[in-house]
Amino acid sequence: MAKVLHINASPREGSRSLAVAKAFLETYKSAHPDDTVETLDLFNASLKPFDGAVLAAKYAVLSGNNPSGDEVEAWGEVNALADHLKAFDKYVINVPMWNFGVPYILKQYIDIITQPGITFSYTPEEGYKGLITGKKAFVVYARGGEYPDGTDAAKIDHQKPWFNFALNFIGITDLSTIDVEGTLYGKEIADQRTAEAIEKAKPIAAEF
Repeated sequence: MAKVLHINASPREGSRSLAVAKAFLETYKSAHPDDTVETLDLFNASLKPFDGAVLAAKYAVLSGNNPSGDEVEAWGEVNALADHLKAFDKYVINVPMWNFGVPYILKQYIDIITQPGITFSYTPEEGYKGLITGKKAFVVYARGGEYPDGTDAAKIDHQKPWFNFALNFIGITDLSTIDVEGTLYGKEIADQRTAEAIEKAKPIAAEF
């Protein structure tokens, strides 16, 4: 029995990325009835700022030392959030584009969990190495415009390339994605693009 974590990075009930993710999960549950699904709604997760004691703890670790004092509890909270992520076998993540990038809350989540000795390691011999391995992820990207590969528009897409990299960096390299583009081209086009994305997502979900 596999455990699936759905990470919702949109605060909108009418979110196109969320609609596709929900349809994906419906198909997934039908195909894998014994698996469990948990949702992490980032905008309701009360993530703590990455500053003060936790930042000091990170630099202690980077310097080869152990956190001390208030740093111990702060670093323990970082470990707990990362351990929660590691406890799952599969991830379904919906990501809207905000100002050509990802929502700040998703960036905050990544900034918290991407830590040395927790989700990645580094040695001069091996370089950087992701520590969350043997997992798979499905990501829905929604964007108001269109950013085809090889075009000038693609050069200002800091949503999909960055988040794909962020997942790969911590070891999640078995990655499937679907884009819902043109969501600001009017309701008719947005509905059509969403429906098309849902149809593309269903066979992926069945085999996920």
